Amino acid sequence: MPVIHQTNQRPPPLETQVVDLIPALRAFARTFVSSSCEADDLLQETLFRALRGIDGFEPGTNLKSWLFTIMHNAFRTQYKLRRREAPGPVNCAELPIPMPASQDWCVLTHELRGALEAMAPDHREVLILVAGYGLSYKEAADICDCAVGTIKSRLSRARDELAYRMGGVPVP
Repeated sequence: MPVIHQTNQRPPPLETQVVDLIPALRAFARTFVSSSCEADDLLQETLFRALRGIDGFEPGTNLKSWLFTIMHNAFRTQYKLRRREAPGPVNCAELPIPMPASQDWCVLTHELRGALEAMAPDHREVLILVAGYGLSYKEAADICDCAVGTIKSRLSRARDELAYRMGGVPVP
């Protein structure tokens, strides 16, 4: 969480502000990938790119949005590479046997994660940015590199899709 400073003090160095945002970045990375190891790799790549290009950050703009945009772009790049270099089908016999959760909240969390993972990446991303992180439509549009109207449309479809996947109202 960013540290709030009094007006008579200089803000901390940009690198320190980036470090303060690591928990939010780690959580955002988990929206792209299911494995915590993959999320940490994406976070590391994002931090590497951000610190390498920190001179390109314009003071006075939103650092969190800048970092989220870098992560979004890093994920897109990695996704394209993975699709090109994808291995063959997984042998289902080698997968571990899943154990059902014992608490209702754990089951709901699992169902929510499954529903989010099954959603289209554009819908999931906008839902997490706007509904999960509370970013404005404008900030989400900047991160996704699209128009505000596109964000509103994707968010509406994403909410409907999530409700459907969670057993709510069917998608018309």
